[in-house]
Amino acid sequence: MQGPRYSVKPRRRREGKTDYRKRLKLLRSRKVRMVVRKSIKNTQIQFVEYKESGDNILVSAKSNELVSKYNWKFSTATTPAAYLTGLLAGKRAKAKGISECVIDFGRHPPVTGSKIFASIKGVTDAGVECTHNEEKLPNDERIVGKHLDKEVTPAVNDIKNKIIGGK
Repeated sequence: MQGPRYSVKPRRRREGKTDYRKRLKLLRSRKVRMVVRKSIKNTQIQFVEYKESGDNILVSAKSNELVSKYNWKFSTATTPAAYLTGLLAGKRAKAKGISECVIDFGRHPPVTGSKIFASIKGVTDAGVECTHNEEKLPNDERIVGKHLDKEVTPAVNDIKNKIIGGK
């Protein structure tokens, strides 16, 4: 397209990385954002505060920390791993004094029972208040990994006790 009325859209919009209308709505709430990003192998959760000079990351947790710090022997791309990562991030956020947040999905669609909602359940179980729809959360059987393997459920409960217990 050409012409005097044509303006080039921002780079992150052209690349499909940022929805600026959704971002503006989140920033107007003036609350800390819980940013959930998932990849093929990991889930990353960050608590981010807006500043004019650039966003400030207050707390961060990644699912591969479960392997290195808590001896998780299963895939970090599963729903139980996303839940435990949310629990870990929520505990760290509580320790920093964050009591409430608003959820930032980014470009991920909010699918019922997805890993994003499993991580939200982990954060709320840790004591951080996030506004969400209870119907979207995965059921307890999926969170403890009964759909995966018999060995996953005791491992989830063990790591959950380690995270909440403070080890």
